[in-house]
This record gives sequence, C-alpha cells and structure tokens, in this order.
Amino acid sequence: MTTAFIFPGQGSQAVGMGKSLAETFPAAKAVFDEVDAALSQKLSALMWEGPSEELTLTANAQPALMAASLAVVRVLEAEAGLDLARDAAFVAGHSLGEYSALAAAGTFSVADAARLLRIRGDAMQQAVPAGQGAMAALLGAELDLAREIAAAAAQGEVCEAANDNGGGQVVLSGAKAAIDRAIALATERGVKRAMLLPVSAPFHCALMQPAAEAMRQALATVAMQAPVVPVMANVGAAPLSEPEAIRASLVAQVTGTVRWRECVQAMAAAGVNDFVELGSGKVLAGLVKRIAAGVATASVGSADDIAAYKARRG
Repeated sequence: MTTAFIFPGQGSQAVGMGKSLAETFPAAKAVFDEVDAALSQKLSALMWEGPSEELTLTANAQPALMAASLAVVRVLEAEAGLDLARDAAFVAGHSLGEYSALAAAGTFSVADAARLLRIRGDAMQQAVPAGQGAMAALLGAELDLAREIAAAAAQGEVCEAANDNGGGQVVLSGAKAAIDRAIALATERGVKRAMLLPVSAPFHCALMQPAAEAMRQALATVAMQAPVVPVMANVGAAPLSEPEAIRASLVAQVTGTVRWRECVQAMAAAGVNDFVELGSGKVLAGLVKRIAAGVATASVGSADDIAAYKARRG
C-alpha cells in the first residue's frame, strides 16, 4: 500500500472528540495539555464537554480540530510505530487541516500550529462584519458549472468557488446577496441541491484578504522546517516541501480555493492507493471514495480506531 495521511477541516468538530484518546493514552493527553498551554485556555475541556455552539466558533474549532488530529498522530507513533517519513507518500489537509498535516510532518510545532490557528480563526471571523457574507454548497455541480454560476451571480460583488470537494460538491463563498443570487441561479441551471451553509463568515474568497494579511504577518514570525514528507497543498494541488513555498501557500489559502478534488486526484495519480484520515469524523474519507475509485480509506479518531488501525496494518 502507498499511503497518504489526510487531516479534516472545519465542520468535522464534535463535542467529545479526542476524549477517549486522552483517557487511554498519555501521548494524546500530552498534545491536549500542550495546546491548552499554548492558548492559555482549557480548550480540551471545551472539546470534551461543550457547549457545541462555543466549540463551533471558528477561533475554537480550528485549533481544536488540529489538536484532535495531532493526538491521533502521537498515539499512532507511540502505539503503532507510525513514522511519517517512512510510512507516508504525502500528507494533506482540508483548509485548517493543512496546518494539522504540517504539524504532523514536523514543519512547525503543535504549540505554534495552535497559536497560528487561533490567529487564523479570529482573523477570518473579523474580516467581514456579521451577516454581510455567506457560503453555499452546490450538490450535483462540477467546478466549471459552479464557477459559471458564481460569475453570473456576482454582479460586481464577490462570489467565488471556495471549496472543490469532489463528487459534484462545490462550495461558493462571498457577499450575502451574491450567494443568494447564486442559489437561485443554481436551481435554474439544474443543480441538484443548493443550500446556505451555517457558517459565521465567507471563508476562502477575496473578502478574506484582511485575514490573509494577518496570516502573512503571523507566519513570518514562526520557525518552519521542511516537512518529513511532502504536503499536497490546497491552493496549488501540488506537493510542497520548501518552507518558504509552504508559508506563501498558507497565506494564499486564506482567500484561495481549496482544491481538494485535485489534491486527491494528484495523490492517486502519484500512486497513493490508501488514504487514512486522522482526527475527528469521517468526512474526508467519504470524499476520497467519491473522487478516486478503488482506493482504500480509513478514519482514525478514537481509541477503538487505533486498535482497528493496528489490526489493519498487521
């Protein structure tokens, strides 16, 4: 098997994530303690006890999802002998998951990843006043059609493809009125389903430029090493290993399209036939199955999943 390890993004958070790992494995507990200390906040308590509305706030959800993913990585390293340099062809993550992938591959520390994601979440939330932006999912639309709809709906406002998730699922982002027009147009154009997403800001579009500037400044101060395995970057859908290129890609990612479909296709074309999702939920494994026919997938997020992973690896 040629394996890529993939890391989930916003929307995969759930109250209780990582709790069984922390209770079972000291290596996981250490990750949550490190993140709590880095943020001067008991984020782990919020992750395990809620309330859900507070965990879902982007400034909390982003570092929380990274912590859940890195806890899985550290447990697999301690309990299953995982060595990313040896065992992975690529790492990749969806949006904030790219930070998790980079932390797993040693580009920056868990503490730095937590601090960067707190800054990223705050900056993305503050970039657009509440209610002025929106996001919509188009189900049953490929990227070209989604871009045509976005261009027609814009009418001088921002309306762009934010996520190309694969399997005919594209997310648009932009000004609220433009997104409303896009939903109406999508229905006219025969898109199976078009719906507003319950998000707090219009991520991955030009309205996020203030957040991109905040991340440019934040990333400039963080020590970054070459990852031990190439990261398949969201905005270029190409592998990166050089720290300065990664830094630039992470800035561009704030306003750019998450090209998840092309990332998976590129990894599969390079010989990957096994995709293992590390962290909360099973969203990415489901998307991979719709993009790359015939590949194996697994999701590892709980103590039971660790046991299943070890059995699967023999």
